[in-house]
Amino acid sequence: MLPRALIFDVDGTLADTERDGHRVAFNRAFAEAELDWNWDVELYGELLRVTGGKERMEHYAVSHRLSAVGIVKMIPGLHASKNRHYAELLAQGGIPLRPGVLRLLQDARAAGIRLAIATTTSLENVHALLEHLLPQGDTWFEIIGAGDVVAKKKPAPDIYFWVLEKMGLGPRDCIAFEDSENGVRSAVAAGLRTVVTPNGYTGGHNFSGAALVVDDLEAVDLASLTGLV
Repeated sequence: MLPRALIFDVDGTLADTERDGHRVAFNRAFAEAELDWNWDVELYGELLRVTGGKERMEHYAVSHRLSAVGIVKMIPGLHASKNRHYAELLAQGGIPLRPGVLRLLQDARAAGIRLAIATTTSLENVHALLEHLLPQGDTWFEIIGAGDVVAKKKPAPDIYFWVLEKMGLGPRDCIAFEDSENGVRSAVAAGLRTVVTPNGYTGGHNFSGAALVVDDLEAVDLASLTGLV
């Protein structure tokens, strides 16, 4: 039996956005604000353990004993600046969809399978990514759960519960697609069978509870999903 819906994470799952996308955009925002912060590749990999861009900045400030009170006040402006730089990077065409993503989306739509998004990234960033990487942008997805629409971000299951409620579906009707340990924990806690496609940052994560782990979605078609629901 085919799933009734596929629910996708965004960053690292639909596209490899972290290393040369969000990380670079954060550093440009810091430079613009005249902060002496620089998140290199290794450090950013560690910071990805914290979900949410604003939360990531606050965590960095506190853990490095920086002037947390002043930094916290700056975070909304820094985050807005970072999102602007991220959109500019997307417009330059340097962040493609991951292998197999477009084909799976096309096949699902042709088969009448509903599509949704459950992510901790901001709605602004989701719109920017989809606008630049998919024909007709976010119209592919019936429901987009993003950013601060729920109080608790992944690994809490709240964003998946929100999406399921909006779609009127149960977790066993759907399959989630994730790339990270926090994402898997979130989806599994919501009762979803989960397909994981690790990336350069998440290959060493613990994916306990995942139904399937593959290098990328080139290895996944609708037939291979029938046994997961």
